[in-house]
Amino acid sequence: MKRLLILMIVPVLLLGFMFAGCEPVEEEPVEEPVDEEPEEPVDEEPEPVEQAVSVAIGAEPESLDPLRMSSAPAATVSEHMAENLIYLTEDGDLDPALATDWEIEDDGMSYLIDLREGVTFHDGEPFNAEAVKYNLDRFMGKGEFEGVDQADFAFLLGEVDEVEVVDEYQIRIHMEERFAPLIAHLSHSFIAMHSPAALEALDEGDEVEAPVGTGPFKYAGWDRGEQIVMERNEDYWGGAPELEQVTFKFVPEGSSRVIMLETGEVDAVMDIPFAEIERLEAEEGINIVYEESVRNIYIGFNMESELFKDNKELRQALNYAIDNQAICDVIFEGAYEPATAPILPPVFGYHEVGPYEYDPERAQELMAEAGYEDGFEMELFHPVGRYPRDEQVAETVQGMLAEVGIEANLTTYDWGTYLDMVGQEDPADREDDAYMLGWGTVTWDADYGLYPLFHSEEWPPSSNRSYYANEELDALLEEARREMDPDMREEIYAEAIEIIWDDAPWLFLYDQVQVNAELDRVEGLIHHPLENISAWDARIVE
Repeated sequence: MKRLLILMIVPVLLLGFMFAGCEPVEEEPVEEPVDEEPEEPVDEEPEPVEQAVSVAIGAEPESLDPLRMSSAPAATVSEHMAENLIYLTEDGDLDPALATDWEIEDDGMSYLIDLREGVTFHDGEPFNAEAVKYNLDRFMGKGEFEGVDQADFAFLLGEVDEVEVVDEYQIRIHMEERFAPLIAHLSHSFIAMHSPAALEALDEGDEVEAPVGTGPFKYAGWDRGEQIVMERNEDYWGGAPELEQVTFKFVPEGSSRVIMLETGEVDAVMDIPFAEIERLEAEEGINIVYEESVRNIYIGFNMESELFKDNKELRQALNYAIDNQAICDVIFEGAYEPATAPILPPVFGYHEVGPYEYDPERAQELMAEAGYEDGFEMELFHPVGRYPRDEQVAETVQGMLAEVGIEANLTTYDWGTYLDMVGQEDPADREDDAYMLGWGTVTWDADYGLYPLFHSEEWPPSSNRSYYANEELDALLEEARREMDPDMREEIYAEAIEIIWDDAPWLFLYDQVQVNAELDRVEGLIHHPLENISAWDARIVE
């Protein structure tokens, strides 16, 4: 990660002053001074920000508090302000960030981590070992935060016993059990470092709205439903970025994002509509950016609903009823591929078991075995604008299910409300039988792609929104976490994935590919496989 240091150009404003003239006297002309009246100040237009970039994304962050963040939009925005100990590059490498070095000790039962010196938070407070301990304890609900709500993604540090301050710039993480993916998990955007002083200043029950991190940009404002603005951190430890300002605009409709790009209202957009690709490729001044992804899109079954609980045959039937290849070919013009596992090929631990072949006759046979030979009615929730063409996919799935006698009623909400609706802690509060979501395995480790989504201890408020439980699978996922040998881990994950695929707690859809666009006047934007755009090193070149 390069860091650019620039000299700021300070404009000089020239002010003119008017002086009163002299009045003649009839007999002897004498110049008498006249008191000046102060001139009224003139309102001046604010100087334009020359180095500023705006990015349109499809959804607004549900929160910027590490305890409550749960989506890629939240991570995309937050990472510009709050940094991690370790940085996962676009090539999948784990690089130093606020941590400079790390060492596995005692056969994986502890990790010694060296921290970067001379770093300060945006409020001037020092970054040091005490700050790291404070953040990690808060995230886990341990130490002084014992008994306080832990983070929704606390599973990322689920086997950590204690964070020890060794000295001012060194910590030791003690484990309850060996935990092979720990270093990869420390790269997760939700475990970013925030100023303890700023966190302590929060009123009880309040969440972080204005992150006070160590990153290259500082929080400058959040217009709910519209945008978040950040400004350059002149004191950034890696050298101040060239950009003076970064704005993320929330625009659910893909065609609206494209219009904003074409008119120059924004400089880059995520997830352009596939129907627009060919036209935009022909437009001068616009660049299409193709980037792989580690995200799959699925329809999860509510395993506590009357329809799908203890009914594997019915869940499998829906998988056979959907022509995923047609969805990929027609809706996504061949850019996507049907899912072949609950995680994607670039992820460590991937094991190919699919796809489910399109077979409506087999679907109807399984429906009959499950006691639904005459079909049934179900409630399917889906988002709009969060994933490429999510609404069109939901409607297509609805049509395909209708062909085998299943009437799927579609319901959606805005993104924040949607997450609440499908994340109820009490299954009795859920009104859906199935829901559409996506998951990006952003640590590139199968633990992150499987444990939070399928382990029985990860029911909401964590990410197992299907309320899925399988004791055999639980044991395998726990074993894979403790096993330090990568080859053995891969074997365990292969067995786990085969169980998940056969048990079908999801309707497995497709693997996503990012198709973004940017104006050619912008250089240095990073389109990351983790489904985000980083403006750290960006600049305007016109």
